[in-house]
Amino acid sequence: MTVRALLIEDDDTIAEPLVEGLGRYGLMVGHVGTGAAGLEGPYGDIVLLDLGLPDMDGIDVCRRIRQVSDVPIIMLTARGEEADRVLGLELGADDYLAKPFSMRELIARIRAVTRRTQRTATATATTTATATAADPTLTATPPAAPASAAVQPPPREQEPLVVDRRTHQVWVGGTPVTLTPKEFELLALLTEDPGAVYSRQQILDRVWDPHFHGPTKTLDVHVATLRRKLGDPAWIQTLRGVGFRLAVHPGVPSGVPSGMPGMPGVPEAARP
Repeated sequence: MTVRALLIEDDDTIAEPLVEGLGRYGLMVGHVGTGAAGLEGPYGDIVLLDLGLPDMDGIDVCRRIRQVSDVPIIMLTARGEEADRVLGLELGADDYLAKPFSMRELIARIRAVTRRTQRTATATATTTATATAADPTLTATPPAAPASAAVQPPPREQEPLVVDRRTHQVWVGGTPVTLTPKEFELLALLTEDPGAVYSRQQILDRVWDPHFHGPTKTLDVHVATLRRKLGDPAWIQTLRGVGFRLAVHPGVPSGVPSGMPGMPGVPEAARP
């Protein structure tokens, strides 16, 4: 299957060789030179996004794309600072490639990201098909949400979050989410009191160690990864200069699998 890519890059001396080189590897590439043009789409199967755009910051373009689409995004930029990488990942980018880079490395990143996306889509489709077969009253395709729902935090009402401390398992909308031990501990801590703000130091003391002396950006990277795995960045909210909190679900969740703990209105950490 041919991969369709949207390249958002204002520098033609960079964009033209990229379009040509990616084409040699079998990709169909559309190219635009501004963030506004990129937001118009179509996004294709993957977006290659430069951060240094003339009309708006690429970080803002990433945020606005992620509000309306789950298309994979790889950031291509000369910015090498860790803070930029972390912010891009927090906002939903799937990978980050600093300039200069080789065509072979870019192709390898594209293949890796699209493989992950295809596996996730296949797993979701299989889970849905299995649930539908077990209960014919379930529909394989949920009703489409209004366009405005895509940009409204907190997370979508039809996808409740359940954290089972006893079995160390997590579900979003009935779909299991695989987390590392540290990611699970971080999420479990936030679910202890949904809506309450935990400071960075509180989280590092509880999830890592009271005597942790590593880089505090470790926490930002874990939060960014956790947001991506949960499928909606709005689950974990950042209060700048204060800390992090788990979003309180305003609606009554539906579709919690049988036997799973859940409480209407809030994400829940299951009791032993």
